[in-house]
Amino acid sequence: MDLSFLVVVVIVTALVFDFTNGFHDTANAMATSIATGALKPKVAVGLSAVLNLVGAFVSTEVAKTISSGLVDDAKVTVPIIFGGLVGAILWNLLTWYVGLPSSSSHALFGGLIGATWIAAGSGAVHFGTVVQKIIIPAVAAPIVAGVVALLGTYLVYTITRRARKKNVDDGFRVGQIASASLVSLAHGTGDAQKTMGIITLVLITSGSLASGSRPPLWVIFAAGLAIAAGTYLGGWRIIRTMGKGLTEIGSPQGFAAETSSTAVLLASSHLGFPLSTTQVCSGSILGAGLGKRLAEVRWTVAGRMALAWLFTLPAAAIVGALAGRVANSGNIGVTIIAIAAAAAGGFIYLASRRKPVTADNVNEYPGTTAPASAVPAA
Repeated sequence: MDLSFLVVVVIVTALVFDFTNGFHDTANAMATSIATGALKPKVAVGLSAVLNLVGAFVSTEVAKTISSGLVDDAKVTVPIIFGGLVGAILWNLLTWYVGLPSSSSHALFGGLIGATWIAAGSGAVHFGTVVQKIIIPAVAAPIVAGVVALLGTYLVYTITRRARKKNVDDGFRVGQIASASLVSLAHGTGDAQKTMGIITLVLITSGSLASGSRPPLWVIFAAGLAIAAGTYLGGWRIIRTMGKGLTEIGSPQGFAAETSSTAVLLASSHLGFPLSTTQVCSGSILGAGLGKRLAEVRWTVAGRMALAWLFTLPAAAIVGALAGRVANSGNIGVTIIAIAAAAAGGFIYLASRRKPVTADNVNEYPGTTAPASAVPAA
């Protein structure tokens, strides 16, 4: 097996995953600002892309957790990592197609764990770390973010109840530009690191870096650039679901949701917890919806999102395990998996063109009408 060929293929695949992570998760930062009209759609994704790139340079604690914490790097091979990435990419594309904000992070972890388990045995997976730094935070983070957003929304409406509604809405739309920007920065800080960690793990596994090494500067820059490019494409399908499908969001609620998400995400990145940005932001939006009296929350949509979260790890793990097993057979196996993954991705993209969601119709969620306050203001 040509190791140099594999390393190049896996690094490119990791950056493709990072790209899909970008457009899959743009909604986390900008869905509420687009829904309330605080930012024009294309301005929002452009701003988010720049801040995702900047955020990639803020910290590498999460990258270190992935490169040396989840699996035994002495037992992992480069084809195994390739298989895990394929599982994550295909799950990202599938959930993007149906407009479900599932976790790109958990897709990556699931793919990597599944591929490692099937090829190197259960002993190669550090299940203690998986439970401590992935499972428990995955359950706790959206609840914490939701409670903080709920309380924040309640306080905002209580404090401003005597003020003119137009002044309140206009003021919080301006505030949303800052709060959404901070979510984008936090997203780059957390999610770009996950690809950094995977590439660093590849370099460690291939002998190019010592065990326990942090990501080199070129890895940080490449991962930041890939996620920024993906973010700029918009991921409009998921933006529509989070901005309009889960609940009707006003600018005070959007500000509260974005601020609570930022606090949780930056704290987790500092502590090395690779949280799902999607779960945190979805929890915040749901909390903001519940924090306003008589606000409508679409529990059917919330239920579909919860099911997607539940199935992300095992679904990506199954695909990652199959892809890793075939890829582990040699260069031909890697080529077969690469062609199959490209074909599947192309099919999903072509299917999405039948009913495209763009910057022009992103606020037109089926069964709802865009309120006047959602007309872009900046």
